[in-house]
Amino acid sequence: MSSLEKLEFVKPADIETRSFEIITSELGDRVLDPENELVIKRVIHTSADFEYADTLVFSEHATTIGVEALRNGCSVVTDTKMAAAGINKRVLGKFGGMVHNFISDPDVAAEAKERGLTRSAVCMERAAALGEPLIYAVGNAPTALVRLYEMLQAGEMPVKPALIVGVPVGFVNVVESKELICELDVPHIVARGRKGGSNVAASIVNALLYLASNNERE
Repeated sequence: MSSLEKLEFVKPADIETRSFEIITSELGDRVLDPENELVIKRVIHTSADFEYADTLVFSEHATTIGVEALRNGCSVVTDTKMAAAGINKRVLGKFGGMVHNFISDPDVAAEAKERGLTRSAVCMERAAALGEPLIYAVGNAPTALVRLYEMLQAGEMPVKPALIVGVPVGFVNVVESKELICELDVPHIVARGRKGGSNVAASIVNALLYLASNNERE
């Protein structure tokens, strides 16, 4: 049988549903925490990586806290434009929230160069200066997580984060930065280990948005 003959016919509107059926089937007898199940499955759906069933860690009721924050109009700040682009802004906007991303601001680049910091670290400072509860979705830069940790430990954030999504990918200080977030008394969803990415950060925020909106997408 050729590869073409092996293709499964699925209507466009049913592709996501079929994907989640496959994910559930391949998880087999694995029982996921019902509160976090849809978040974990959406990350697997985004990445095709079943290791996230083991490596995604949630502080107590982080999913519920994130959902309620979004319903109350909480905005989201990302460390990359890619993560910002992947978030469903239509649903977020219906709750009154928006996506903030400062990475391309010229003054951010200038300040980062002057202080010897990454732009992502400075972006976290800019977000904190907004003085409102935010969901921080970090999918690329461990330095962003480290700066959040430093500001929280030093009492430099006027408002604590509503939730930190810590899923940067890579090799330098990635594992360590995530473990720092796990030490904080702040709601968090973290992908332990080296794996993650902007797409994963966006998928977690979207999972929370779809839970908040009873799966509304438009």
